[in-house]
Amino acid sequence: MSETFSTDQQEYLKGFMVGVEARRGAFGLPLSPATDQGAPAADPNDLQRVAQDRTIAEGGKLVAEEDAKRARNPLDRFDEIEARAAEGKFPRGTDVFMTKYQGLFYVAPAQNSYMCRLRIPGGIVAAHQFRGVADIAEELGGGYADMTTRANLQIREIGAASAPEIVQRLSEIGLTSRGAGADNVRNVTGSATAGIDAQELIDTRPHSRAMHHFILHRRELYGLPRKFNIAFDGGGRISALAETNDIEFAAVADHNGKIWYRLGLGGITGHGDFARETGVLVGPADAVRLANSILRVFIREGDRTNRNRARLKYLLDRWGLERFLDAVQAEYGAALIRAEPESLQTRPTPDRAAHIGVHAQRQSGKNWIGVIAPGGRLSAPQMRGLAAVAERHGSATLRLTVWQNALVSDVADADVPAALADIAALGLHTEAGALRTGMVACTGNAGCRFAASATKRHAGELVDWLEARIAPNAPVNIHLTGCHHSCAQHLIADIGLLGARVERGEDTVEGYDLHVGGGCAPDARIGRLVREKVAFDALPPLVLALLAAWMRDRAPGETFLTWSARQETETLVAICADQMAEA
Repeated sequence: MSETFSTDQQEYLKGFMVGVEARRGAFGLPLSPATDQGAPAADPNDLQRVAQDRTIAEGGKLVAEEDAKRARNPLDRFDEIEARAAEGKFPRGTDVFMTKYQGLFYVAPAQNSYMCRLRIPGGIVAAHQFRGVADIAEELGGGYADMTTRANLQIREIGAASAPEIVQRLSEIGLTSRGAGADNVRNVTGSATAGIDAQELIDTRPHSRAMHHFILHRRELYGLPRKFNIAFDGGGRISALAETNDIEFAAVADHNGKIWYRLGLGGITGHGDFARETGVLVGPADAVRLANSILRVFIREGDRTNRNRARLKYLLDRWGLERFLDAVQAEYGAALIRAEPESLQTRPTPDRAAHIGVHAQRQSGKNWIGVIAPGGRLSAPQMRGLAAVAERHGSATLRLTVWQNALVSDVADADVPAALADIAALGLHTEAGALRTGMVACTGNAGCRFAASATKRHAGELVDWLEARIAPNAPVNIHLTGCHHSCAQHLIADIGLLGARVERGEDTVEGYDLHVGGGCAPDARIGRLVREKVAFDALPPLVLALLAAWMRDRAPGETFLTWSARQETETLVAICADQMAEA
């Protein structure tokens, strides 16, 4: 056929035949042998099944996860979770994957338990809900919750018998874990200071909330080829890291002062890509509709034969950006609005330290207070205490950030000292040095079966060691991630550390690959690999050597990012090699 028809003609014919098969099934007619593999005919509205049928008709072999989704919709399997719970059993095989559709992750062998991930649109949670999560974590989990890099919460150490109960308890306090794992749109992020930030261009809260509820009530959006991330950044002082998402909605103003969302696509920094600039603008009221069109094209066209190439990035690589946008426009049903960069005003610059400490809000006499939790982890008593602080001194609201911390908002000027004292009484902090402010760590091998190193413990030890020896006067981000999934986004950090096993004699020890020079927001840049497989006990002096070289050789006011960007990779390698030789 390839010698007779053009590529466009081939694609048209493939789509036509898929439609024919769907219509045959709708009228009760037998499917062609290539389509019928013992599964019922696809409903034309079942985008996942239609895409699977087409893959099979074209000679592709579905991966095991697609076969499992095809056999029975993951959203219809709660009875299986209940049955296992009644027997005190955890899932096995592909059931581990399917259980993630309810936000339940079986994390053995790291922990013989579930982790439950929530969905908190825009990271904004009511104090009574925060207290409720604390109660659930204490009664059904390990007595703590972790704040994540998607402005979310995770509860850990949940027993097999408690799985249904934890999902039901979350629902009773107005929260959900539905679709928080597996091949779904993950927690929708937004600007942490939305609605209270004098710098922002737009309040993202209505849009992240609308996107959240749109997803929850569209069954077809649970049939993606792989996971999917969406973020709304309103241009405020705290970056939402929207450029690291599959869909980036970044607020911009044109020269007439009208506010739009600029569309970026295909961000996946663990694979070395930020969201690609599309030149497309969308009115804020139409952002959810446009996102739906993008998702529907991805569901139809994403790869279902290779999990390693099933993210949106790889569809963009295969098709090219313009072909993808043409398909989105056809689904959208209206012409996409295009704009050249020079037609837009420069976006406001984020403040890398605005998520820590006391900061004035746009509301006169009000403040937000950024609270630090070691490793992003809060005990149940600390969570209840923060909820009380928010109720006593603020607006009974807590805001989670992508930097693994929480904000208490709407604190009156006169109440700031009392709020700070109450936070300190919980064993939490609102001030930190430049290194501790920018420290981010994933769960690590204490709670993740993929991780090679104990990232949270190492992060604490590393920052303690460094702060005793150096005091940078400008923010420095150090991110520790345990595996290639890059939950802590090591490639966008000034210094990024990727967990690795390091040979030492006949044994192996925990260590890291060292990356330098990553950045985010207006300074988006992927870090460079400088040294592989450094044992953790040898790592702190290497990081110190890099920081010392920056502080010694930088131009006045030069950030670590800018300094490292003008260094040749060989220079950075030599700094580390000299330190290793000295050690």
